[in-house]
Amino acid sequence: MKQLWTLFWTFAKMGVMTFGGGMAMLPILQREIVETRHWATEEELTDYYAIGQCTPGIIAVNTATFIGQKYKGIAGGIVATLGIVFPSLVIISILAGLINNFADLAWVQNAF
Repeated sequence: MKQLWTLFWTFAKMGVMTFGGGMAMLPILQREIVETRHWATEEELTDYYAIGQCTPGIIAVNTATFIGQKYKGIAGGIVATLGIVFPSLVIISILAGLINNFADLAWVQNAF
């Protein structure tokens, strides 16, 4: 259970930092997954990243799923995927709530 929690938080930290897209995640993956945690080799990470680009969906999510599955099986794939998506979900929900609070202002209505 502790390993799944670590997996979740590792990818959640990456999810916060990768608002720039999947390419922004590559150096962070290299440092965290290969050098610090040793969950994958450099070659495996490159393969996962390449496959993640070829398969439908978001590169960051695909790569997280592959790494999580390799490390802790199906549960690891699910947990890593949830970890990478969680920060964006929280940030977007907060922003949606803020926009909704100001929706009645004229300048907001003109912007959208």
